[in-house]
Amino acid sequence: MSSSNYKLHNTDSVGNGDANSNPETGFNDLGLVALAQSGRDVQELLSQQQTPPIQATDDHHLIEFSEALITVAKALRGTAKGKAVVQAVADEWKQKYELERSKNLGLLRQAPSSSNNSKGMDHLAKSPRLHVPENGKLARSSFDSICSHEMLQDCEHNSPYNKLKRKASFKLSWECKGQANDQHKKEIVSFEGGNITTLDRSSKQISLTWETNPKSVMIFTKPDSTPVQVLSVEMVRWLKEQKGLINIYVEPRVKAQLLSVSSSFNFVKTWKDDEEISLLQPKVDLVITLGGDGTVLWAASRFKKSVPPIVPFAMGSLGFMTPFHSKQYQNCLEKLLKGPISLTLRHRLQCHIEKAAKPDSEKEAAKPDSETETAKPDSDKVEHTLVLNEVTIDRGQSSYLTNLECYCDDSFVTCVQGDGLILSTTTGSTAYSLAAGGSMVHPQVPGILFTPICPHSLSFRPLILPDHVLVKVKVPANSRGSAWVSFDGKDRKELKSGDTLVCSMSQYPVSTACQDESIKDFLRSIHDGLNWNLRKTQASDGPRDT
Repeated sequence: MSSSNYKLHNTDSVGNGDANSNPETGFNDLGLVALAQSGRDVQELLSQQQTPPIQATDDHHLIEFSEALITVAKALRGTAKGKAVVQAVADEWKQKYELERSKNLGLLRQAPSSSNNSKGMDHLAKSPRLHVPENGKLARSSFDSICSHEMLQDCEHNSPYNKLKRKASFKLSWECKGQANDQHKKEIVSFEGGNITTLDRSSKQISLTWETNPKSVMIFTKPDSTPVQVLSVEMVRWLKEQKGLINIYVEPRVKAQLLSVSSSFNFVKTWKDDEEISLLQPKVDLVITLGGDGTVLWAASRFKKSVPPIVPFAMGSLGFMTPFHSKQYQNCLEKLLKGPISLTLRHRLQCHIEKAAKPDSEKEAAKPDSETETAKPDSDKVEHTLVLNEVTIDRGQSSYLTNLECYCDDSFVTCVQGDGLILSTTTGSTAYSLAAGGSMVHPQVPGILFTPICPHSLSFRPLILPDHVLVKVKVPANSRGSAWVSFDGKDRKELKSGDTLVCSMSQYPVSTACQDESIKDFLRSIHDGLNWNLRKTQASDGPRDT
């Protein structure tokens, strides 16, 4: 009915309306009285018209007037019934309001007498925003319409202009590879109150502050370099005598060089194999590298899981990860050992190869005679490789194009036909991927670069995938030749027909110390290392816009 709509929206929030309107129903009282009186008059007139009945010979205008009066009488009766219904609804909501108010007042009486609790309960008691005077009737308030119980609770205290909550409730969850997974969860998004907002950035600058003084360092050096050997001797002696470090670990090769210089370096410690160096990780506070980016890659590859913070000194040909100058190593180490240290968090890829399943005939032939049909499956462990720069899949010595099927979270991406494919971290975006036409990306941006090598298609452009995806690269059965994969330029392996390379983001990043901060170091590296956007400035003379 149009009247019910009018009851919900008859006035604005500040009470602009008829001064004689009913605060409980929204009707004008004087208008209702007049309508009721008019209805009784019409009914009396109709009763008079019924005796005697209207003759056919009477004027037809009188007949039309009689029919109009009947219609008006019906409308007035309907209006009276509608008023009664609305009055009943208003009484029902008034009763609900009274029950809610009495309930809140009861909670207020039971609460402790402390000031804080009393204030909180007073707010609870006043949460319904309709005001009731002493006579018990609903007085005029900020709401001239009928509000539901939920709406009354959602309104702010003494805030008649606040909007009522109408959003559906919902919940966000983090998923990985189509399943709920908290491994990649980042506390950077808020979804309270039905609004999705960003709380923080995932690539924010990280700072390390020592709670206790560092006592152990590990040093990796560039091999076959005389300047590096000289500096390593000076640095080890300075760390022991001036800084009083208890444990200084070096590579076996470096320890032999130090002992050849002087037997006083017998305090230096080393390790025998990769398993032993993994056991040293919890004991090492800092890792120092003397060389270029290759030395940093080598040092990071020695740790299969967590890596201590790396302090890289530039003593190589080109360094995007080596911001510290070797000639100033004492001042640099003084600041770093004292702290705090600004760090760049460099993500790594975790890779392994899944071999093609053998046909049933080959499986039966490979079984030893003593093996039964219920033999245990192959128990060889999957070999995982951590990569800081990139994984490269190429055609090797084959004269044919590589044919690689690529999948992202089991969704088909494309078929690579060309010289190969590079799966790079954002740290490796300034290495091989850049030479193949990929973008330069700040190392703390979480992502996987998907860069083709000389693709046989002009529309094949590089991609940047999110860091939580699982990338698979498979050599299909119809490939003319095998492919070859290398990890940070090492450990080259063959991918035969049916083999699959599986890559995902590792949960163990490499943290490198910054000279200033991560952004400044990155911009300095591309300016100094690549002469990025370096050209002669346009002359100021010449034609100008008029």
